[in-house]
Amino acid sequence: VRLVESGGGSVNSGGSLRLSCAAAGLTSSQEIIAWFRQAPGKDREFVAAITSSGKNTYLADSVKGRFSISRDTSKNTVVLQMNNLVFEDTARYYCATKLGTTGYSGSRYYTTWGQGIQITVSS
Repeated sequence: VRLVESGGGSVNSGGSLRLSCAAAGLTSSQEIIAWFRQAPGKDREFVAAITSSGKNTYLADSVKGRFSISRDTSKNTVVLQMNNLVFEDTARYYCATKLGTTGYSGSRYYTTWGQGIQITVSS
């Protein structure tokens, strides 16, 4: 399994960015794909997740109402749409995958990670 993130960059507070995670080699219909982020000096934190069918999505409280996650199953791509960005959203964003939805917000349960992509929001 290989995950590749794209779409990062810099934006002013209040702006929007769209991250994509291209997944190759997924072999199970039970795989969930999630986004995590990590700011310097902080632990990696859950942002959003989506099931393989795209029917179930999960968002961290800190991003609800601003971020959304979607999945193009034909292209095996997961998109994180980020609106109304604030300085506190500045971090390196990673996509990751695991089997099943149990523990979807826990980074330790994820078995495959992308290389990450930087998001910088200027206040």
